[in-house]
Amino acid sequence: MRSCVLLFVLLAACGPAPTDPGPGGVTVEDAKALDKAAERLEAEQADPPTLSDQVKK
Repeated sequence: MRSCVLLFVLLAACGPAPTDPGPGGVTVEDAKALDKAAERLEAEQADPPTLSDQVKK
């Protein structure tokens, strides 16, 4: 009985490895990087720079 509980706890602690295939055939690590990039793009679109900000650069 204890071994079953221990096995369950060990398996529950396992997660996908960064190199495991994820959604769309990309790795889990790549999928997370794409999600972060999408968040940054959405944040930029929500508050785009003004024309005067672009001229100053």
